[in-house]
Amino acid sequence: MKSVKEQLKILMRGAVEVLPENSLKKKLISAQKEKKPLRVKLGADPTVPDLHLGHAVCLRKLRQFQELGHKVIIIIGDFTAQIGDPSGRSRTRPTLSKEKVVANAKTYIQQLSKVLDPAKTEVVFNSKWLEKMTLKEIIKLTASYSVARILEREDFKTRYQKGLEIAIHEFLYSLLQGYDSMAIKADIEMGGTDQRFNLLVGRDIQKIFGQPPQCCFLMPLLEGTDGKEKMSKSLGNYVGLAEKPSDMFGKIMSIPDSLILKYFWLCTDVDEKTIRGFEKDLKEKRANPRDLKLKLSFEIVKIYHGEKKAIEAAEYFKTVFQERKIPVKMLEHTLSLKKAIPLIQLMTNLNLVKSKNEARRLILQGGVKVNQKKIEDIYYKVEPLKEIVLQVGPRKFIKLKFK
Repeated sequence: MKSVKEQLKILMRGAVEVLPENSLKKKLISAQKEKKPLRVKLGADPTVPDLHLGHAVCLRKLRQFQELGHKVIIIIGDFTAQIGDPSGRSRTRPTLSKEKVVANAKTYIQQLSKVLDPAKTEVVFNSKWLEKMTLKEIIKLTASYSVARILEREDFKTRYQKGLEIAIHEFLYSLLQGYDSMAIKADIEMGGTDQRFNLLVGRDIQKIFGQPPQCCFLMPLLEGTDGKEKMSKSLGNYVGLAEKPSDMFGKIMSIPDSLILKYFWLCTDVDEKTIRGFEKDLKEKRANPRDLKLKLSFEIVKIYHGEKKAIEAAEYFKTVFQERKIPVKMLEHTLSLKKAIPLIQLMTNLNLVKSKNEARRLILQGGVKVNQKKIEDIYYKVEPLKEIVLQVGPRKFIKLKFK
């Protein structure tokens, strides 16, 4: 087993804050002395079906804990997701149905194995204990916290000062997340910086139930491809862990230059010395940001899809985006067609767009090509020739054959 000093060096890479100060070191010393692995918790509310690189920032850190011999517990918040985490919200989050939450949770569990070692990962649903709580137990839990303390949360304080609605059930979220820590006897809880308050409440709840309080391990939030907002599927600025290698590669290539180093630190296994070299080269203008993004995209795709797929994705990007050529490999589809068909209808029939309105918008924006020719006429019709290549957006290609 690595020494406490070695473990700290590995674990603190990329971390923003550990609360209280020195608590991680104390936990690691205790674990080594007692020869007992630490129980490291991450809560995940399945409000959307797909995990992305933003989620992977914490997941990759958990993998490091696993490699150092510690136990990882993923709490799937199937109960708390129905309340909705108020962190950073300017209004009450709409509640999700249990059916939707359960469906999302299934995909979460499948995707976790892309980062975590399944053999060293315990996955638990918090409905297991939260659904069994009686009203008496809930009242006892709420009695342990004051409204004044809850209003210390920045998002609640802002909404309260602006006279914006705060639903009473939102106050329960932090308490229930803290109760999760007590239920599994967490030694450490991992979360993004927006979870700071929730993680600290977990410490308080554990103390109330006579448990040693957890160490709060905070990781930075990862900006999405727009370079502005936190990565989120709802904002469309995300890079999904389950996306095709070519799509993942292309999306990473689209990030602003200002995020290159942050992505290297948080999303890759590239060593510190090499990243420091990249930083120096960028500062002294000895490196082309585009070339570094090519390395970054390759490294990230390699992690989730393997080196072979990363090489193929790099070649695809070079062919399609740098040389403006048609990719060698693409989806093929055969159509029985006697006469010309409106392009908008064809795109809709092939599920290349969600609606005819989206098809019109893409055509007007110059995002649709037939045999590499840009189509800007929304009334354009596709003739049933021997075969054509249809491109929709920057990454969707389909070879159409007619009979």
